[in-house]
Amino acid sequence: MRGEMSGIVRVSRLFSHVIRHHRCNAISNQHHVVRRYSNGKVNNSFVMGIFNGELRPEEVFPFPEVLTDEQAQNTAMFIDPITRFYEEVNDAAKNDQIETVPPEVMKQLAEMGAFGMQAPVELNGLGLTNTQYARLVEVAGGYDLGVGIVLGAHQSIGYKGILLYGTEEQKAKYIPDLAAGKKIAAYCLTEPSSGSDASSIRSKAVLSDDGKHYILNGSKIWISNGGIADVFTVFAQTTCKHPKTGEDRNQVSAFIVERSFPGVSSGKPEKKMGIKASNTAEVYFEDVKIPKENLLGEYGEGFKVAMNILNAGRFGMAAAMSGTMKRLIVRANEHVTTRVQFGSKLQEYGSVQEKIARMTVLQYVTESMAYMISGNMDRGAKEYQLEAAISKVFGSEAAWHVCDETIQVHGGMGFMTEAGLERVLRDLRIFRIFEGSNDILRLFVSLTGLQYAGGHLRELQASLKNPVGNLGVLITEGVKRSKRMVGAKTVLSLGDYVAPSLSNEAEKLRECVTRFGAQVEAVLSKYGKGIIRECRQLAILCAGGAWFIGILYR
Repeated sequence: MRGEMSGIVRVSRLFSHVIRHHRCNAISNQHHVVRRYSNGKVNNSFVMGIFNGELRPEEVFPFPEVLTDEQAQNTAMFIDPITRFYEEVNDAAKNDQIETVPPEVMKQLAEMGAFGMQAPVELNGLGLTNTQYARLVEVAGGYDLGVGIVLGAHQSIGYKGILLYGTEEQKAKYIPDLAAGKKIAAYCLTEPSSGSDASSIRSKAVLSDDGKHYILNGSKIWISNGGIADVFTVFAQTTCKHPKTGEDRNQVSAFIVERSFPGVSSGKPEKKMGIKASNTAEVYFEDVKIPKENLLGEYGEGFKVAMNILNAGRFGMAAAMSGTMKRLIVRANEHVTTRVQFGSKLQEYGSVQEKIARMTVLQYVTESMAYMISGNMDRGAKEYQLEAAISKVFGSEAAWHVCDETIQVHGGMGFMTEAGLERVLRDLRIFRIFEGSNDILRLFVSLTGLQYAGGHLRELQASLKNPVGNLGVLITEGVKRSKRMVGAKTVLSLGDYVAPSLSNEAEKLRECVTRFGAQVEAVLSKYGKGIIRECRQLAILCAGGAWFIGILYR
């Protein structure tokens, strides 16, 4: 037990110091190779690098401090009033009982600008950066996940597509009322026959004979805000010509649909295990005429639109989970510092101390990932989808564990409704399912990383066909493999990025990345394209990737 705790402390010290406090500049004598996709695009993703057996310290060191002094001050100004709102105005237990957010609460949220946090100021929004948004979402996550879902489904995915892909005319028409909370948005992707397999949706949109409208038919299920939304981002199959054969084929397109369009309706609110305050309903589309100008993004590119919306919003989920864990740890600490059993306060017992320590580590890892990703996004990073997916998986599972342990610390009292902890546990369960189930996201991370690593191997194979013209590449790769065979260092050391007292831990991490890269290559060599059917191998690889990024950010 003591050995395990000392290990946790050492890891905690290493990454707390490196991420939050170390402010070193890039080391001039360290050469970093920038990898590219086969199409020539530069890829700077930290996780992608791990799959290729590379450490890319400039992506995580130092911890991104992207807010200007003015932005930091503005963010701080929001925290107190929002916290007071959740403590004094909003009643999470009542919302859970009545299974809705009262109109007066929605009104006050709108007055605070909570429905337009990232919308541009000129369109009635607050114009917050990703990092500022994460900070406010963290507050919401600590008090009421049901309200958090109403706000998140509205702006993180509901009208996010209009911000990302909308024309100037679409933004001017829809964003002002959505940002002001006068209208509510929803994201409509899931269908009865397609859950995680989003590309298999059956809703169909056909261009009308006069070419002025798309006629939409279909239905969507489990839509957050589905029963109260005025504007929907809807995904449907459309007929496209194959660029080579000219044959018709189905491809997903995205559309902006208004509830006021004839043929749009919704079902009764679903009865749910948790997040009961949020509205979840089925939405129906029967011969709905969508103006042609309401096509969102390019025709036939709707699947990309759908995935990029989800990718762009997942960091917010990690921030919310961080806030939830913070509040739970506060509750746990309040209890163990006052509860007396067998003549001593609970905080005096080693097993309780270990629980609190592990809970704190999980919260800090999640928080670090959330702000690392949001900070890199604010710095202009384009490749963050794997990091965001890992943060969602890690954060949702960590929060579930922390809540379970908080209930355990409270004993029988934690099992009672009055304590409010069982509500949080129920609310947390959905976070491992929606916006990409954790099981599917694990496969997504593994397959995407393997695809990238496989592209590198294909480039090496191509280089072998012209060894004279690619001599430099082949020599570099040969030296790397030779070093790996004799146990020499092939991965950039983090020793220059950390304090001397943490150099041993940094070296262990370097060794892990080296082994991980070698294992990825071995798996690709063994299974080739058949790796997609080897779910066990993919799960093992993803667990490794999640461990690396979680610990490094920590």
